[in-house]
Amino acid sequence: MKKLLSLAVLAALSLGQVVSAQAASVTGAVGVTGQSDMTYRLGMSFDWDKSWWETSAGHLTGYWDAGYTYWSAGERAGGRHSLSFSPVFRYEFSGESAKPFLEAGIGIAAFTGSEVGDQDLGGAVTFEDRIGTGVKFNSGHVVGVRAIHYSNAGLGQPNEGIESYSLYFTQPL
Repeated sequence: MKKLLSLAVLAALSLGQVVSAQAASVTGAVGVTGQSDMTYRLGMSFDWDKSWWETSAGHLTGYWDAGYTYWSAGERAGGRHSLSFSPVFRYEFSGESAKPFLEAGIGIAAFTGSEVGDQDLGGAVTFEDRIGTGVKFNSGHVVGVRAIHYSNAGLGQPNEGIESYSLYFTQPL
């Protein structure tokens, strides 16, 4: 646990250097796993400040997302922690005061053990696949829902995987 906390502090300090170059935001999320256990996530994101395929309908953009998640329960291994990092692509639809969006990303996560809740991930390091939707307001605030799946992509056995379905809120810094 001390190693994970030290790693989280080091990552936060390193990511802090990026804040001056890119818009940063803090995200809080509350979710539930596929086994009905609670998850709590705190994240920090940095906009890419780029957009592609701009049309009257919208444009493609993205951000870097780093997060800490607490996995609350489970018969086999409750009380786990994880750190994750992922590039996320977001398609923002046009809008005046609010822009609906769809997003997806694939990253990496490190857990404090290979068992999380009632699932055996086959290792403490996994892939993090996500898909979500929400609304971004002109103020920079974001409200959304997302599904995140963690697994080792068949690189090890077992590979039961685990999901978190969450509601999140993002506050620009």
